[in-house]
Amino acid sequence: MIRTALGDIDSAELGRTNYHEHLFQVSPLLRGDELDDEQLSGDEGALLHEAGIDAMVDATPTGLGRDPEGVARISARTGLHVVLTTGAHRRPHYGDEHWLLRLSVDELAQRFTNDLDEGMPAVDTPEGQTPAVAPSGGPIRAGILKAGIGYWEIGSFERSVIEAICVAHDATNAPVMVHLEYGSAAFEVLALLGDGGVEADRVVLAHADRNPDAGLHRELATVGAYLGYDGVARHRNWPDSALIQLIEDVAASSLDRIVLGGDVARRTRYVAYGGMPGLAYLPERFLPRLEAVVGHELVATIMIENPRRLLDWASASRFPA
Repeated sequence: MIRTALGDIDSAELGRTNYHEHLFQVSPLLRGDELDDEQLSGDEGALLHEAGIDAMVDATPTGLGRDPEGVARISARTGLHVVLTTGAHRRPHYGDEHWLLRLSVDELAQRFTNDLDEGMPAVDTPEGQTPAVAPSGGPIRAGILKAGIGYWEIGSFERSVIEAICVAHDATNAPVMVHLEYGSAAFEVLALLGDGGVEADRVVLAHADRNPDAGLHRELATVGAYLGYDGVARHRNWPDSALIQLIEDVAASSLDRIVLGGDVARRTRYVAYGGMPGLAYLPERFLPRLEAVVGHELVATIMIENPRRLLDWASASRFPA
């Protein structure tokens, strides 16, 4: 079972999946780049779907402008399956006065678990209990948990979030995404999650490719972690060819651990908002180049089989305690 904004679906229905994007997002770290217009975000989602992507994860967690009802309407309008996110990002995304920073581990865990099991609030507030309602009239539930850390830094808030995520995961077996700043501290994060009962093969390490070390990635894959590669079109840092080479190198031994996304995440980079390159860059520009190098079957594994397994709540660990 995969939990989407419009309800639970069989994992076989998921299709080609972009594991990391945002339809709505507002953060003090991204002033002027807010994703906050339902029509425009929906238009961008439609471009992604028309380019051949069947599903995506909207990776915006609690308190950063997420809009479950807007996402559900976009999903219904475009036909794009969308998995919503609960959890929390790293502390700098919230500023010093954000109410989320005042919550205890138990309070965070209760919020995250409620988002997964009972339904998300329409708007994140300290009270936050006006339920989001799907077009069908039912609740809108999150399908994945998220934490974030800094560059070689896991502060007290981030540790509290990770502890709360472990509680919510134990209650649901929902998958876990972790934002790694520049790909750092991957094993340290896996150790913290493991201490809380989350096995590595229920975790995707977002931005692993921002430390494009194929040897390290093979080690992470060996313990079961999914490698979230979402650096497509970040040419200021590296060309797409570097990511293609990384995928080729890692896939030789760890093909079943790689998932792909764009994490475009800014209005200045969304075509519908007047920017570039847009969400469709991944399927239209990157995947054909990747397929020319590694072949159709490998791309199908990365885009269909791996995210299907990652996002399936029924997935059992390959590495039982």
